[in-house]
Amino acid sequence: MSIMPPRKRRSCTAEYKVEAAHRVIDSDRTIADVARELGIDPGMLSTWVKDERRRIAAAEVHGEKPLEPAERAELARLRRQVGELEKDNAFLVKGVPRTRDAA
Repeated sequence: MSIMPPRKRRSCTAEYKVEAAHRVIDSDRTIADVARELGIDPGMLSTWVKDERRRIAAAEVHGEKPLEPAERAELARLRRQVGELEKDNAFLVKGVPRTRDAA
């Protein structure tokens, strides 16, 4: 009998959890099918789906309209773009190293 090393715990962003939950909510696919596709535990995905359904219900109670799938996709794209631009900006603020002979 060999002892298996412990698995590295995978941390998922809130955005990833919402996107995974909506793969179930916005389609007629089962939690098990989507979990298999994403390589995650169905119980974990089930929790994310329940949380997202509660969030949607709470938003509707307060008169807020939940985002449509296209709006969520656009929001995710814009967040990625902002992240890339922040990295570019940090690089430019840091500046290019200068040498003394460059004069």
